[in-house]
Amino acid sequence: MKNADAKYLKVLATQFPNIAAVATEIVNLQAILSLPKGTEHFITDVHGEYEQFRHIMSNGSGAIQRKIEDEFGNSLSLGEKRTLAMLIYFPERKLEDIKKKFDTTEELEDWFRIIIIRLIRMCKCASSKYTRSKVRKSLPKDFAYIIEELMTGRPDVADQEAFYNEIINSVIRIGRADELIYAFCHLVRRFTIDHLHVVGDIFDRGPYPHLILDDLMNHHSVDIQWGNHDVLWMGAAAGEVCCMCNLLRISAKYGNLSILEDAYGINMLPLAKLAIQQYSDDPCTCFRVTKDENYDDTYTELDERIHKAIAIIQFKLEGQMIKKHPEWDMEERQLLDKIDLERGIVTVEGVEYPLRDTRFPTLDPNAPFELTEEEAEVVNRLKQSFLNSERLQRHIRFMFTKGSLYKIYNGNLLYHGCVPLNEDGSFKEVEIYGEKYKGKALYDILEHYARKGFYSMNPVNKERGQEIMWFIWENKNSPVFGKAKMTTFERYFVADKATHNEPKNPYYRLYEKEEIVDQILAEFGLTEPGSHIINGHIPVAAKKGESPVKCNGKLLIIDGGFSKAYQSKTGIAGYTLIYNSYGLILAAHEPFESMEKTVLQEICAPSHIIMEQNVNKRKTVADTDTGKVLRENIAELEELLEAYRSGELIEKV
Repeated sequence: MKNADAKYLKVLATQFPNIAAVATEIVNLQAILSLPKGTEHFITDVHGEYEQFRHIMSNGSGAIQRKIEDEFGNSLSLGEKRTLAMLIYFPERKLEDIKKKFDTTEELEDWFRIIIIRLIRMCKCASSKYTRSKVRKSLPKDFAYIIEELMTGRPDVADQEAFYNEIINSVIRIGRADELIYAFCHLVRRFTIDHLHVVGDIFDRGPYPHLILDDLMNHHSVDIQWGNHDVLWMGAAAGEVCCMCNLLRISAKYGNLSILEDAYGINMLPLAKLAIQQYSDDPCTCFRVTKDENYDDTYTELDERIHKAIAIIQFKLEGQMIKKHPEWDMEERQLLDKIDLERGIVTVEGVEYPLRDTRFPTLDPNAPFELTEEEAEVVNRLKQSFLNSERLQRHIRFMFTKGSLYKIYNGNLLYHGCVPLNEDGSFKEVEIYGEKYKGKALYDILEHYARKGFYSMNPVNKERGQEIMWFIWENKNSPVFGKAKMTTFERYFVADKATHNEPKNPYYRLYEKEEIVDQILAEFGLTEPGSHIINGHIPVAAKKGESPVKCNGKLLIIDGGFSKAYQSKTGIAGYTLIYNSYGLILAAHEPFESMEKTVLQEICAPSHIIMEQNVNKRKTVADTDTGKVLRENIAELEELLEAYRSGELIEKV
């Protein structure tokens, strides 16, 4: 053996000290390779819509319903299967509703016995593609022994029947049936979906991104591809003030400032005081709040003033950033210095337009991008509040730990937005701090700097990284933005809608060409047949007949409008994708109405299968990224086995 190989095998030998241990592990790993591939679940552009998110997560985009059909077929009525599904999706809510329907304890206990046996069957069905070791590790500590015995027991065998039934009867008798049912329902969901992919934009628009993050942090296996709105919050949490102001403006626009105060403890009082002082007599007609049914109208005037105050601060700070980085080619986005208040006009790209609002009490025409003393104080206090928010920092650290700008997983490329292209389809070259990057390298360098912006202790690297997070949010060469410009200023102050246009990167015109998609896949190392691009960010207008399936199924855009703000455009409430051992299933979902209607009336928001791509041969673990690692492990173990047998290493018996 070479010295390096010998050292490695000696380290490996500490874990497998003899031939028997090595052989057992080889047999175990070889057997795992033959198991069916685990089910992957893809969602994107959740945008704070927690109820819709929880509903889709609970039913696994229909995967649990399909398992109920597989396991019970016609042996249960449609109503019984619907009740079982609802119990698995929302066990705490549904069980309380079911228990009210029984008049006697005996009737309830009989139902407990029936439903526990059905849940055992569902757990066996859902866990059949996993090793017993993996199943055992997934069991809740409180019920690990009981559940393992129930899942592995044989009630159809006379010698075990009494033992098996007595476990169930004892659980019911001592008042632990509810908790056991909750545990089984959780396990069915856990075993049905092996891995979750969130393809960007957890934050903004909807009111509960913090609840979504709390759930994701408790998920057994998840990765996240950062969206532009995610990077915005990540930049704000890192202390980048342009990102922070954009975040606050969007929260004010959608009536979600309460998230910042109630969920993250951000002190909004300094900004509110500034807004009242500077805009108390301003109707703020250009800064209306987009309200939902839960919005408290008593906050309307204050939110609109805050909305305007933070927007003006944002435009000032962005102007400073653009001036600092001329290489980012964003000079046309500096518009405060193009305002002529005496004439009431603004010049946008050489054309004069009347201003819809001419009240700029904090704007100095001689220094339009300078903050007033009061504005600077507000920005500083807000920045400290973001940096000191324990929950926000915990959530953003999770985003960095589990997230990235793109992900290559089991032959698929996942990203939010686009790969920046030139008009001819070639990869666009972008300058980042004096160096040119394109394609995969552009993603890698942007992610590198973003991580520096949050983690680095070096002030120069940290500042560069924070600035790059704003670049990722708004620059035309950012993969997750993918537009020529962000016309926020014009949408507020210019009535002519021609100025609101945000031309998309050529990617969105060229992604129907197979050679373009193949070029992108090859750039990221995916040259094998059967690879796909899974894409978020751009809502698909399903109600106008637009399809999420592009380039003959090689590219799937699965943003269908999870957020209510986009549903008028898309006509649906999001797409999700399931990738199991049989192939791909793309589903479209209707809006989630209410927990009461879903749980109590057992009326699920309808889902429709849009596309199904089946594989010729059922995929196994051997066909996955995990399979590649396991084969490498087997090869290393076989070397260790040979070293033991040849006497080069001595066994420890």
